[in-house]
Amino acid sequence: MAGAIALVLLPLGADVFATTRVGLMGLVGAQDNGCRLVSVTDGDTLRLYCPNRGLIEARLTGFDAPELFSARCASEFRDAWRAKWALRWMLMTSKDLKFVREGTDDYGRALIFASTDGVPVARKMISSGLARPYDGEARLGWC
Repeated sequence: MAGAIALVLLPLGADVFATTRVGLMGLVGAQDNGCRLVSVTDGDTLRLYCPNRGLIEARLTGFDAPELFSARCASEFRDAWRAKWALRWMLMTSKDLKFVREGTDDYGRALIFASTDGVPVARKMISSGLARPYDGEARLGWC
């Protein structure tokens, strides 16, 4: 029972911490100035709250991470959790966090370039083995 409760509360606590920490930094870009991180959805997707736009889904650019909610095999699901927690940790522990809006994808999500401590998040996720380069073309499977 305690384990089940921890599985629910730990991610929520991490997102609350990240929201408070990243909220002080905001989102770079004229349209989205003042946006705040609400949660990390998976290894390449965030939720942001922007004063003039409300809650928005944001897809990080430059990389693709395994799918958490539509995993096609157990290893993809496991790797998706690892990628999600790595991204969350990266955002929570950086000293200098920047987001730059680059447009909108086919699903209506904001496309965001992110960097932590001057290094692109895509580079960090790819070098850690938790993601692969992605430029908007057809994605490969993870199984």
